[in-house]
Amino acid sequence: MDLKGTIEQMETGEQDAALTALQSYNTEMNHCFTFSKEDERDRELLGGLVLGFLNRELQPSCQLACLETVRILSRDKHCLEPFITRSAMSTLARYAGIAVVSTATPAHNQPAEGQGEEGEGEEAAEVPNEEVKEASPPSENADQEVIVESLKSISNILLHNETGQAVAADLQLIKGVAERLKQCHDPTWIHEVRFFDLRITFLLTALRMDVRAQLVQELHGISLLGNQLDATLGLCWPDTLETARAGLEEGEQLPPLSRQQTELAMEILKILFNITFDTSRRKVDEEEAAEYRHLGAMMRHCLMSHADGEERTDEFHSHTVNLLGNLPLLCLDVLLIPKVQQGSIEYMGVNMDAVNMLLEFMEKTLDRGCKLKETLLPSLNLLTESARIHRETRKFLRSKVLPPLRDVTNKPEVGNALRNKLVRIMTCIDTDVKDCAAEFLFVLCKESVSRFIKYTGYGNAAGLLAARGLLRGGRDSGIYSEDEESDTEEYREAKAHINPITGVVEEEQPNPMEGMTEEQKEFEAMKLVQMFDRLSRNNLIQPMQLGMDGKMREISPEDMHKLAHNPLFQPEEPVNSDSEEEA
Repeated sequence: MDLKGTIEQMETGEQDAALTALQSYNTEMNHCFTFSKEDERDRELLGGLVLGFLNRELQPSCQLACLETVRILSRDKHCLEPFITRSAMSTLARYAGIAVVSTATPAHNQPAEGQGEEGEGEEAAEVPNEEVKEASPPSENADQEVIVESLKSISNILLHNETGQAVAADLQLIKGVAERLKQCHDPTWIHEVRFFDLRITFLLTALRMDVRAQLVQELHGISLLGNQLDATLGLCWPDTLETARAGLEEGEQLPPLSRQQTELAMEILKILFNITFDTSRRKVDEEEAAEYRHLGAMMRHCLMSHADGEERTDEFHSHTVNLLGNLPLLCLDVLLIPKVQQGSIEYMGVNMDAVNMLLEFMEKTLDRGCKLKETLLPSLNLLTESARIHRETRKFLRSKVLPPLRDVTNKPEVGNALRNKLVRIMTCIDTDVKDCAAEFLFVLCKESVSRFIKYTGYGNAAGLLAARGLLRGGRDSGIYSEDEESDTEEYREAKAHINPITGVVEEEQPNPMEGMTEEQKEFEAMKLVQMFDRLSRNNLIQPMQLGMDGKMREISPEDMHKLAHNPLFQPEEPVNSDSEEEA
């Protein structure tokens, strides 16, 4: 049935006629995701009629048909006006079983007409004082198909409309969802209900900072979602911070997670990422640290788990790595806590399974070469920070990434070893990517300039060294154990012949100044300086000089002109006013 015919049948007010018309319309439009602009007003009219029906007493089949129509219509972001009022959102929340019961207004009563977007500000101030942290009882909507259709409609509205997001926040829908999330061990709820509860939570926490804060502080979101993840993965806890899959013998290989488990787990990880986004940048107390360490132990289990298919597994691990990057650095030791078992990767008596998995995942994303900023940086940053604070992790990673140097005939960026791949992206056009790769290798070198140049070549290392004021050599302020001798015999034999700029042994080149007199050499040098001076004055280049602090600084046009006429002239260091005041 076409749109106008459906509207005509709805306007009769007859349930049976409306049911037949809506079922026909829903069947025809079920797979439609693009809508014509000409029918916008008709679709809005149909949306209003359907909501009017939903506020009446309806037979279950008619409820379901109405909600299916709302789900289809809410896909069109240009026709959401009927659905983003307080009254409409309350109706959908009631059918979804997430409407918060108010002591002032009975759950079944709808707000008076006219309390739309204009009245939201006044009502919002009263809601927190009057509402009880209880969702509508499931018995009101025992048909879970009805709940699922309502949740899907709310998801569409939140995804497409800012006003709808604000109304959902004012109605405290997060409280209703949180109440149902607490029932994570209850087998009553089907997968779709659980999934769309989590999807709505994700959208609200991603789009509304106030909801994000409310979930963390008022609703204890980290603990709530941690329990949800625990139940989804089917975990048991042999020790305080050690996880295992329930029903498996010790040492038995983990079976792949089912599609439904993976879907739920990824939604939970995304929500946890939203609500822990600022954690690594602030101090946490002992209680919070214990909570994050517990969460970190579950993240380790996620890293060691696989989904149904390689692509799905990579996506699952990507969300896990993103969340691990939010945890306080001191809590990352949970990755190393499990005992070494048969088949584990052991290094210095520590279980390195999780660290090795992170390294493999990082290399895999590096090999893909797609959207490196989004895919590579989280794992690279996580490995860098782990190596910086855990000696065993750094030594293990160094053994994998920077093994003792034997090949000094190929440039550091040439080859298929992980070191070669990382050195290659140190000259990437994306500064975030190249800085992160350089930082990782620098930390593995214990922030020693000479060792860093040895593995990467001075040309590749110059960017990081210039940024840190280390172009004159030396070492950064990191706290590391004493240096150990790691030069191979091959490297020691070739060391004197290695070009520090490229990092390899090169064939001896003829000296271009051979046979020149001192006067000729001075003439060529002056000609070069004058060329630089001319380019500088035309603003084609900016000449720089290495300062006493190891950082590059500009050479002024006046100093460049003096240098052009007197090669022995030394530009003066700029006065540092801060240091003078301190003195």
